[in-house]
Amino acid sequence: MSSLFRRKSADVATPETAEEVTDPSARPKAYTPSKKELGQATPKRQNTGRKVNAPAPENRREAMKQMRERQRVERAEATEGMRNGDERYLLARDRGPERALIRNLIDARRTVGTWFFGGALIVLIGSTIQIREVQLASNIVWALLAVAVIIDSVLIARKVKKLVRERFPKSELRVGSLQFYGVMRGLTFRRMRVPKPQVQLGDKI
Repeated sequence: MSSLFRRKSADVATPETAEEVTDPSARPKAYTPSKKELGQATPKRQNTGRKVNAPAPENRREAMKQMRERQRVERAEATEGMRNGDERYLLARDRGPERALIRNLIDARRTVGTWFFGGALIVLIGSTIQIREVQLASNIVWALLAVAVIIDSVLIARKVKKLVRERFPKSELRVGSLQFYGVMRGLTFRRMRVPKPQVQLGDKI
């Protein structure tokens, strides 16, 4: 009976028989060698999961608190990126190399529009004073500001059209919308412009 459970010496793999098994000539034609046999190491899978910096919330209230904090950080990052002109955070109206060029064009020069609203405030205050000479002067200043803004806007529109056609001759954007974009930026106070100016006054564009 013991012979039934005794393994035959022929069934035990020896170094010689192992070499015979791994011999390519002894394998069937449809056999596909593994990467280990070919000497190629299987690359380890990288952990692509999101890193969790904050501990898991213990309850619903803690989860809401973490979500609000994460949203606050994301909003602050988006606002800062928008102010710095990062294309990832810009609104659709500010995206594209054409609009970036227009922003630099406007930011590198002084525009009458930046003084328009300040002058309008002075005119409004002057018109409330019940003195005929002061009211007349306010009306004259208002008229001069309006004419100056119109002339400056026309010059900006012409400059935008010329520069866009020179730098981006194959642009598919409407020139009229780009001109309007430049005029509206020219009407905004320099410190209030978003994205903030990336060039200094007087820089050559």
